[in-house]
Amino acid sequence: MSADPGRGADRTDARGAPAPPAAPPLPMALAKPPPAPRSPLPLATHDGAPGLRLRTSWRRLLLLAVLLAAAGAVVVPRLLGPVIQAEPVQRGMLVQTLVASGRVETPHRVNIGSQLTGVVVEVPVREGQAVEAGQPLVTLDDRELWAGMEQAEGAVAEAEARLRQMAEVTLPMAQESLQQAQATLLNAQQQHDRAARLHASGFQTQTELESTRKALDVARAQVRAAQLQAAGNAPGGTEYAAAEAALRQARAALRAAQSRLDHTRIRAPVAGTLIGRNVEPGWVVQPGQVLMALSPAGETQIVVQIDEKNLGRIAPGQRALASADAYPDQRFAAELAYVNPAVDPERASVEAKLIVPSPPDYLRQDMTVSVDMVVAERADTLILPVSAVHDAAMASPWVLKVEGNHARRQPVRIGLRGPSQVEILEGLREGDRVVPAAAAVADGDRLRVARE
Repeated sequence: MSADPGRGADRTDARGAPAPPAAPPLPMALAKPPPAPRSPLPLATHDGAPGLRLRTSWRRLLLLAVLLAAAGAVVVPRLLGPVIQAEPVQRGMLVQTLVASGRVETPHRVNIGSQLTGVVVEVPVREGQAVEAGQPLVTLDDRELWAGMEQAEGAVAEAEARLRQMAEVTLPMAQESLQQAQATLLNAQQQHDRAARLHASGFQTQTELESTRKALDVARAQVRAAQLQAAGNAPGGTEYAAAEAALRQARAALRAAQSRLDHTRIRAPVAGTLIGRNVEPGWVVQPGQVLMALSPAGETQIVVQIDEKNLGRIAPGQRALASADAYPDQRFAAELAYVNPAVDPERASVEAKLIVPSPPDYLRQDMTVSVDMVVAERADTLILPVSAVHDAAMASPWVLKVEGNHARRQPVRIGLRGPSQVEILEGLREGDRVVPAAAAVADGDRLRVARE
């Protein structure tokens, strides 16, 4: 029988030994709940520690798979070699071109100026306009020159009248005077002969005979004067020649006046296009001053500078394709027509001229043009992309030839060189495959060729 705990009696344990004194009771708020009983077997709950360990195992397996894949991506290429796109050696046409740059030029350009000093009245054309031969370009003030031409025309009319007067009046009068003088001479000769006979018979005095002789001499002098006057006024005479010379001089002065008047109308000497204008109405122009520049219509040329090292590759007659820098997608045909025999020592280049048989409408004087000139062609030859050749510009070019699963260095000999392909003369055969020069493959490396 247990003692009443409220009375403070001593307690004993089951063996009768005195029990330690009981602790005083705690307040209800501070009392701890008894621990929950532990299950003898763990349960796999969703949020418990066993579920966390399961997820960690899956993550480790996934990480291991990723590491194995990465190791395979690194190790397999090292063991089997990288995959490359090999370039095949093929047969085909190879065209070797020479690229040069130049400018459009006409065989000559015409600088137009004035031959007179004058004031510009009108400029009826504009820069860039196409003009015909003889079309007025500039008009100068011509009032003073018109007065000079009228004066010259008067001088010509006066000289012509003088010549007509000689032919119609002076020459006939001289011929009449000659006939009268000849008649007077005949009469004086007869009088002198009669006086001489009478003087010989003693019927005529010496004084009378001398008088008839003087009359005869005067008549002879008159005949000579009349002959000279008639001869001078006749065609071929001195007076007639002087009148003709005066007429020619007057006509020359008239032509000069007409020419000066014509020079007040500055006209296009040939058909073409005005590529420059440096004159306006009201300007005072002088001889030697360039007022306009005219590009004649007709043959168009392209003048290019070619490096002297390519001199042996070019010859007149070679065809080319040209394109203006302003219109790079529009190409037109040209033909090499001239190669300068001299080399420019400063630029180490040779001047060449190409003819454009059908120039496009947009082509302009001094326009920059690029030219691709065909210097050689080869049909049915072995060709390979230049990107697959190492040291293509050197004396000993070589390639990496695919042999099985390895790359082997192979020396080659190059022939023609195009913009993207080269001719293979020795070292390779049709069907061989070559590693591109940009591939990260060296001589002896393993590789795998990508399937096409």
